[in-house]
Amino acid sequence: MNLEILTPERKLFSGDVYGVQLPGITGLFEVLNRHAPLVSALKAGRMKVLKEKANDELFYDIQSGFVEVLDNKVTVLVEGATQVEGK
Repeated sequence: MNLEILTPERKLFSGDVYGVQLPGITGLFEVLNRHAPLVSALKAGRMKVLKEKANDELFYDIQSGFVEVLDNKVTVLVEGATQVEGK
């Protein structure tokens, strides 16, 4: 599936991924390939991008925003985000 991470200033990430774990306002949730259509609010927290099934992961600390899942494309719109190391 295709993932885009966007802030008001710039595009932080765009590419094909295996899945993404997001901090929803009621808790963490994960979106994988062929997920049903979804729109959800996000709270500030850590987002994990699974680039492959193996341990190829990226982490971002995000501010609040929204995520849209449609036609195997995930668009994350957040007020701000920074890539971080580790879990």
